[in-house]
Order: sequence, then structure tokens, then C-alpha cells
Amino acid sequence: MDHQTDVLVVGAGPVGLTMAMDLAGRGVRVTVVETRHYGEPPNVKCNHVSARTMERFRRLGVAAKLRDAGLPPDYPNDVVFRTSMSGLELTRIPIPGRAERYTSREGPDTWWPTPEPPHRINQLFLEPILLHHTAALPGVTLLNRTQVTGFEQDADGVTAAMTGLDDGATRRIRARYLVGCDGGSSSVRKAIGAKLEGTPVIQRVQSSYIRAPGLRARLPGKPAWSYYSVNPRRCGTVFAIDGQETWLVHNHLHPHEEDFDAVDRDWAIRQILGVEGDFPYEIISREDWVGRRLVADRFRSGRVFIAGDAAHLWVPYAGYGMNAGIADALNLSWLLGARLAGWGSEAMLDAYEAERQPITQQVSHFAMDHAAKMIRARGAVPPNIEANDAEGARAREQVGREAYELNVQQFCCAGLNFGYFYSGSPLIVADGEEPPGYTMGGFTPSTVPGCRAPHFWLADGRSVYDAFGPGYSLLRFDAAADVGPLQAEAQARGMPLTVIDVAGIEVPEGYRHRLVLCREDQHVAWRGDALPADVPALVRTLCGG
Repeated sequence: MDHQTDVLVVGAGPVGLTMAMDLAGRGVRVTVVETRHYGEPPNVKCNHVSARTMERFRRLGVAAKLRDAGLPPDYPNDVVFRTSMSGLELTRIPIPGRAERYTSREGPDTWWPTPEPPHRINQLFLEPILLHHTAALPGVTLLNRTQVTGFEQDADGVTAAMTGLDDGATRRIRARYLVGCDGGSSSVRKAIGAKLEGTPVIQRVQSSYIRAPGLRARLPGKPAWSYYSVNPRRCGTVFAIDGQETWLVHNHLHPHEEDFDAVDRDWAIRQILGVEGDFPYEIISREDWVGRRLVADRFRSGRVFIAGDAAHLWVPYAGYGMNAGIADALNLSWLLGARLAGWGSEAMLDAYEAERQPITQQVSHFAMDHAAKMIRARGAVPPNIEANDAEGARAREQVGREAYELNVQQFCCAGLNFGYFYSGSPLIVADGEEPPGYTMGGFTPSTVPGCRAPHFWLADGRSVYDAFGPGYSLLRFDAAADVGPLQAEAQARGMPLTVIDVAGIEVPEGYRHRLVLCREDQHVAWRGDALPADVPALVRTLCGG
């Protein structure tokens, strides 16, 4: 072999980099193969990092770096609906800028029970931070301008063939496991015979990344991160990229418009911006895309896994394109870390597909349903919405009210962040109580096994998540509860276990038991008022058998 590693990650986008970062923190040797040059700018795609992702970036030590990047500190993260970007305002969803993100209590997402609220940052700024942080970690090897051309697996590992894209040199690499984070056209997914299933076309979007230095001065009122243009000629969305002169313009094509080039791009951009024919702007790149709802029929074949867009594609409403992929990566990396450290069994890896595939199905349907509602709304814009009369005012008031009610749930999506749960996982000990349901915008905090452990602050001011150790953490709400047998059994198995005594504070009402055992990814694995009679059986379950 030319190179040996524990885990081979194919693809150095946000999903692959996050996986490499997390694995390296566990002492795992990881090699990342990427076809692009080192530091080559990514596409202007993701514009949002969810609270759940920021919670994990906090643990990985990059949350503060990300908070310091993106839009200017005082730039509002509001979402505004107007007749055009520079036209009459219909409604506004207030969201604090990063300077006030931790302190503001104004807006529908400032109450969230988390140590890390969301952060709106384009992938142009996000990915370089992840890249430079990952490249500096011991145990990480980055192979840029390199393509994996094939692989074979056996009982002990995976042998992959690689080709240098600049020199044509061929090499082989031996890994214990391989993870395909190589996007929607994933060669790894195709190689393992996994197939995408669902709805291939939901929405076509003619997307343009533009530079318009004079645009911000043309905009009335308070700035916003996202502008929705609603008029009978052309509906679209504009995202502020640098808060100064660069913008991403989405022209949402009508269902009958199947050819991107058949729609006059310049005309559509001007209708969305609300500017005249002589207003100067420059198209930096074309970023046209098709919204889909596709989920792979399997996420694994033996020692080979897929994650992110390689495993699922859907309309990225609520920002749950990249964020769902990062959730995949972090779910899989802690399982691989347990296996490679020796305390997790090979069967523990079965939890990845059992947990993540149902979640991607749930989230993709949320996104698809929202997309369908948005398509209907764009097709029903009142023709007099821009009229300067009483009827026009009434039309604007109605459209604004409906737009707020429909969209506040995707831009302030507490349900998708905190409500999803793992049901039927081999690592979760069910106790007969059903997890509470959730919507895109709402959820009920719960300690039902499989749910996210509700957040609270410890007496010393730390987030309870900051106190979590590797592997598992046991929250003990009564110091008299005997946990010695669990500690002894965990030590014998080599399973990391941190006991956190909670006293002197008020905790969320979801915590009804004296003991709540949480996984490293903040999901509840078991709960009770006393340890079960068969503690070894509990530990075997937690370790995959």
C-alpha cells in the first residue's frame, strides 16, 4: 500500500471536513481525498448553520471562529418580504445579527434552549474555516487534486485506488472504513449499489451569484439577510453574502419552465431586485439547481458508508441540506470512533443507517411539503399587489400575513433542530413512552429515550453539554442514587462514562427521572430512577452487543 489510514473520507466539503475533524479529535487516523485544489472556493450554496450544528461545532472548538465570519457583526439577519427587493415591504421576520445573537430577546428564535443559536454564514466563508482547522489537526491527511477511482473491501478493510488529477499518478490506500461525502453525484453511492428514491424534480431555481456595489444604497428601511420578492412578474429570493456588494439571487421558475436558459436571466434578476434596465451589476457565477426529494435506499455496504448529499437530496428549506449532512457525519464519526477505540462492537455501526435514514425521510418530507406550499403561494400573487390604493394595501396585508405564518417556521425551525428523535435504534433502550411529535417550527422537550436531552445551564454556568464526556454521560439528579455498578461495568468494557451530578438548579420539566443516560451526541439512551437489574445487559446494548 502507498498509504494506510483508519478512515478514508471521500470529499472535503463541510460534511467530509466535519467528519475528519471529529474523528481526529478521537485519535483516529483519517485521510480526506478531494478533487479540488486546496483552498479552492466552494460554490455559493449553504447560507445557514443550524443550532444543532453550532452545538457540535462548539464541542469541536470552531464555533467561535465561525461566529466571527460572514456578514458584518451589526448586519441584521432578518428575513423580509417585499414586492421586489427594493419595493414595498409586506412583512419581516426579525432575527438578530451575530453581534447580538447571544443576548437579543427580540424575535421568534431567541428563546431557543441551546448554548449555541443558529448562525447565518455562506459556505464561501464557512468552508475555508473548517478546512484550515481540519488541516492543522494531528492525524489528518488531506490529498487534494486526487480522485478515488474504485475500491474493494474485505473482512478487514477497504483498498481504494486513487489517481492524481495533475500528474496522473496512481496510488492505493488501505483503510479500515471508507465514507463517501462526495455529493449528489456520489461515485461511492453508485459503487455500493445504493439508489436514490423519491421525487426527482420539485422546483427548478435559476440562481445567480452577483456583485452589485450600488444595490444596498437602493434598499429602503432596515437591511436584511434574506429578501423575498413577491410580484406577478417574477418571484425570487436574494441572500446577502458579504453584507456589502455580493448577493445570491434565486429566480424560482414556474412549473412549466423546464429550461433554465429559456428564461431571460437579466430580466428576471431586475424584476426581483426592482431595478431599472441600466442598473449596473455583474454576474460572478451561475448556480442553477433543481430541488428534489431523494433519499438513498441504504446508507451502508459493509465497511463503506455514505453521508450528506451522497445519501439524500432535497429542497434546502430550513437550511437542512448541509446541516442534515453534518448530522450524518457526526452520528457516524462517534460510532466509528467507538469501534476503532475497541469498546464498540462492529454491530454498533448498524445504528447509523437505523437512525439517520428515518430522520432524512422525515426532514425531506417537511422540506417537500413546504416547497409545495411556497410554489402555490408564488402562483397566487394578487395582480394588484403593487397598486397604490386601498385594494392594493389589503392585498399586501394579506400576502404579508400569510408569508409570515408560512415562513417563520422554516427560518425559526425549533422543531427540526430540537424535536427529531431516534426510534428503533439498537443503541436506544426504549421504556414504553412514545416520543412527542414535532413540526418544522415546534417541539416538546423530552427525555424519552431517543430524544435530544433538553438543554439547561449548570450551577457553575456551563452548558450541560459542555460537561458531557466522550461516549456516554450519566445525569444524576439525586446524589443518593447508586451508580457504582454502571461505572464498574463501563470500566470493565472500556466504555467512556462521565457522571454529572446536577443539584441546586431548576431543570426543564422533561427531566422526571433520577438518572438520565445521554450519548455524546446529546440523545438520551436510557433513563430510570434506579439502575436496571441487569447492568451488564445495559452496557452491552450501549456498546452494540
